[in-house]
Amino acid sequence: MSGISGFHALAPKTKNMIVAGGLTSFVFGVYFYTMRAVGGTDELQIAIDKFEEQKLRDEPESTLATKG
Repeated sequence: MSGISGFHALAPKTKNMIVAGGLTSFVFGVYFYTMRAVGGTDELQIAIDKFEEQKLRDEPESTLATKG
């Protein structure tokens, strides 16, 4: 427990800076991990693009059928 007793000996502003640095590091770590995990694969975007292409191909056929 000598590490904790050394922490108590620091000035309050120094303790606040240490805690702020730790929290900031944690938040940035979670952010970058999440961005890497979400942006790792493009499967969803490929599926959306295929769906939109199919929708555009089917759309002219359905509009011609309703007009006639």
